[in-house]
Amino acid sequence: MTVHWFFLWSAILTSVFGQTLLKAGARGETAAQGFLSQVLDPRTLGGLALYGFAALLYTAALRRIPLSVALPCTASSYVAAIVVGHVVFSESITLGHWMAVLVIGCGIVLLALAAR
Repeated sequence: MTVHWFFLWSAILTSVFGQTLLKAGARGETAAQGFLSQVLDPRTLGGLALYGFAALLYTAALRRIPLSVALPCTASSYVAAIVVGHVVFSESITLGHWMAVLVIGCGIVLLALAAR
C-alpha cells in the first residue's frame, strides 16, 4: 500500500470521526438552545476541525490516486456510519442497511482491485 492509499483511508476514518462528533453536538441541542449554541458546541467544533483535516488528507491522496477511484472509496464511510450509529447512538440496523453494506463493500473491493 502506498502512502497515498494510507492518506485516503486516513481521510475516510477522520471524516467518520468528524461526523460522529457532529452528531453528538447535534444531540446536545434542546428546545431552549438555538442553532448557534449547537455550532459552538465543542463536539461540533471538533467535528468541523476533523473534517478540515480529512480534506487535507484526501487532497494528498488525490495526488496519485485517480478521482474515479478515490471518491467511490469514500463510500466506505457509509458502512462505518451504520456501525457507529448503531454502537454509539443506538440507531437500529435493518436488513436493508445490511444489504446496502454488502453492495457498497463489493463495489469498494472491485474498485480497489481495478486500481492496481
